[in-house]
Amino acid sequence: MLASSNAAEDPWLGAWALTIPGGGAGWLGVEERGGQLKASLLWGGGSVLPLDAAHVENSKLVLTRVETVDRKDASGKTVKTKITETITATASGDDLKLVTVKPRANGNGEDKAEFSGRRQPPLPPAPDLSNVKFGEPIVLFNGNDLSGWRLTDSGADNGWRAKDGLLVNDTTQEQGKPRKHFGNLRTEREFTDFNLKLETRVGKGRNSGVYLRGIYEVQVEDSYGKPLDPHNMGAIYSRITPSSAAEKPPGEWQTLDITLVDRHVTVILNGTKIVDNQPLAGCTGGALWSDVSRPGPIYLQGDHTGIEYRNLVLRPRLN
Repeated sequence: MLASSNAAEDPWLGAWALTIPGGGAGWLGVEERGGQLKASLLWGGGSVLPLDAAHVENSKLVLTRVETVDRKDASGKTVKTKITETITATASGDDLKLVTVKPRANGNGEDKAEFSGRRQPPLPPAPDLSNVKFGEPIVLFNGNDLSGWRLTDSGADNGWRAKDGLLVNDTTQEQGKPRKHFGNLRTEREFTDFNLKLETRVGKGRNSGVYLRGIYEVQVEDSYGKPLDPHNMGAIYSRITPSSAAEKPPGEWQTLDITLVDRHVTVILNGTKIVDNQPLAGCTGGALWSDVSRPGPIYLQGDHTGIEYRNLVLRPRLN
């Protein structure tokens, strides 16, 4: 866990919310271990991953990450080649200006882009949930139609519909037709702190996710029988590993009881508490934005596979 540090003491250490090239959400965490800087990066989708190197040069933070790509050699044979991307950051108080330079996979030139970051506000202490009060329940899905919901990307294909009282996402591709790119579904309303209860049925090999405030993903996946991992059912994707395995076999209805208060999260899966009031270091892959201070929607991941949900009920925190 990375806490924000005083910029006057160190201009780099802490957690940074990024807006990466193209406008997507990212995250940078920098810490000092054994007298050396260590950094981790979230770049749009996927997981938070450690960077290969981090150091300060000429009052700038220089980050590198190495990627292996396929490239043709002089004889035309495909060979594995390592390319190194360099990200250079300049700090001004709580703001970062960053530049990424990355060699092209084909070996012809490089790509360069500018983007920005801002220091995240410090994490508040863990709340005493016994003193937190929640308001009247809000039924997010009426069982009949998609009232109160819309795609996060209006240009995506919509696989979501109400069917027999269930919220269903169908990602079936049509043979002989262009491939469809299915969208994620979000509530029109936005929320800050809340308790959310829902049920989901995950088919074999299926994958979805429930995003809190549009930025923190509670993983929904068929992970029955797998070792504990931060990508399993009920995990905070790539950030928080469940304390125990409480998922059911694929095809069975499962319950999620999720509480988000003061940037701390509790997840109860099928009656077992698997994440206990744990701090959220920053956004997860697929976040709508990286700002941890703003309210946001509940959004359901629909761009992976089909999924079913029902009985989605949210109670907002009372101030």
